[in-house]
Amino acid sequence: MDDKLIINFTPTGMIPTKEMTSHVPVSVTEIIEDVHRASEIGITMVHLHARDANTGKPTYEKEIYAKIIEGIRNYAPNLVLCVSLSGRDFKELEQRSDALFLEDALKPDMGSLTLSSLNFNATASINSPQMVQDLARIMKEKGIVPELEVFDAGMINYAKYLNRKKLLQAPYYFNLLFGNIACAQADILHTGVMINDLPKDSLWSIAGIGNSQLKMNSLSIAVGGGVRVGIEDNIWYDAARTKLATNSELIERIHVIAKANEREIMTPEEFRVKMNLEPGNGRYGRVFNE
Repeated sequence: MDDKLIINFTPTGMIPTKEMTSHVPVSVTEIIEDVHRASEIGITMVHLHARDANTGKPTYEKEIYAKIIEGIRNYAPNLVLCVSLSGRDFKELEQRSDALFLEDALKPDMGSLTLSSLNFNATASINSPQMVQDLARIMKEKGIVPELEVFDAGMINYAKYLNRKKLLQAPYYFNLLFGNIACAQADILHTGVMINDLPKDSLWSIAGIGNSQLKMNSLSIAVGGGVRVGIEDNIWYDAARTKLATNSELIERIHVIAKANEREIMTPEEFRVKMNLEPGNGRYGRVFNE
């Protein structure tokens, strides 16, 4: 793992609402502004979720992603942008892959790929083998890099299977998510097993869900990994849940911890080189090498 720290910013997610916290960015304008503030503080990449303008509920529509991407790239043309392809609310391939068909200056660099089905507290994320392979195939055809989302060790093994099927190619980027009720728990043993199982040529970041966010981000910074951080994973700033967090506060705290560990933040340009991504400034996605 590179000694520089990947900060993967997750501003919105699918669960937080304005009723839960006024700080969650929901509208296109709010998301663009929150990412702008984060980029000025210092981040490497952004994991984007889009919301319907009328209901505030998650949407898969590429037209909304296009507005978000365009707004962000107006001020940060090099920032690495990943669109969510989540199976929590959307079941059809045409829905989940919609944002992958954006092109040219609106093309995402990456798309999230959860490598198996799983249960959250109150709902399921359904990711059938066919769905995972179809999404991986579309991303390969489009030159978009999968952001490999892993909630337990078996999902890492499935990534290796997809590689054998030539649906994934190195270098890889993994998000390792800990603390979900039905998956790997937020402790050192689970973390070590999953890191040890990663394939060669992998960059990785660690996320902690809920109160686990700060603990798992801190652990990853200490052991040389990246972090996934933002209101998507935890709306609270403190474990006692007395203070609702802003995204800027969460990122600023990561910078403080990184400085204490003598780790510099990986820039989007450095991440692009390591992941064989186009350089930005109008060129996005993976460099075709076949």
